[in-house]
Amino acid sequence: MILRLLRTMLLLFAASITSTPSTAKALPDTLNVDVPEKARQQGQFFTVRVADTSSKPGLWFMERSYAMFLQPDSSWRALVPIENLTRPGSYAILVRTDSLEQKIPVLVKPNNRKIQYITLDSSIQGIKATETEKTRVKAALQTESPEKLYTGSFLRPSPGRTSSLFGLKRSYDGRPVESYHKGIDISAPRGTPVKSTANGRIILTGTVTAGFRLHGNTVIIDHGQGLASIYMHLDAITVKEGQSVVKGEVIGRVGHTGISTAPHLHWGTYLYGTSVDPLLFEGKTY
Repeated sequence: MILRLLRTMLLLFAASITSTPSTAKALPDTLNVDVPEKARQQGQFFTVRVADTSSKPGLWFMERSYAMFLQPDSSWRALVPIENLTRPGSYAILVRTDSLEQKIPVLVKPNNRKIQYITLDSSIQGIKATETEKTRVKAALQTESPEKLYTGSFLRPSPGRTSSLFGLKRSYDGRPVESYHKGIDISAPRGTPVKSTANGRIILTGTVTAGFRLHGNTVIIDHGQGLASIYMHLDAITVKEGQSVVKGEVIGRVGHTGISTAPHLHWGTYLYGTSVDPLLFEGKTY
């Protein structure tokens, strides 16, 4: 009698367990990776977003890893730069978590930039970047602070026409091409206000007197999550390192300092330390 009663109780308990609905969220068996534009040009970037993952994903492109950053909607995102000298062709973006991985095929297309021939004034011929400016600029542009500081669309930092595009191959004084243009040049009168393209934090102010012989008077702004902007050849700097700025705030004045043939602003944008075309940001939201 007792054994029969115990058997009945066990059967009832088992039935109650199987009839109770599970509230645990099932883990996905594949990664939810979104790359909206799978064909991009040299000097542009891929937007990679990963949703429905319980841990931070890792991301690799061309044998380099890129940090992904958590977004307000709980997805992870990275803006993955394409170096301007990348050989056009087919590549893959690899996204991996502890238990899953996915490869997304992408295409890098040529930007077909031409050669720009520049004649330097004799007073600036032969001037090279100092070790101080090379070291400081490189370190600042590689900043990867986790917080996204920018919101809304990006602002053109100065009025004026675009006198030189991103990615142009450059020949100085008739010599063979040694480099390419890592930003755009905006022609404007000396003293024209230069404004921050987006919210951010000033992480570098460099002056000619402090050794910035090539860049001239320079400001670099960290916008968060691997994005930085640079403003070169300024006549004056009106901000200090560590200062927070908002989009449209004046950070300096157009000038003619450093290696410069006329008053203009050199405006550059960098992702994870790699230069990308700033015109991709002007008026856009990311």
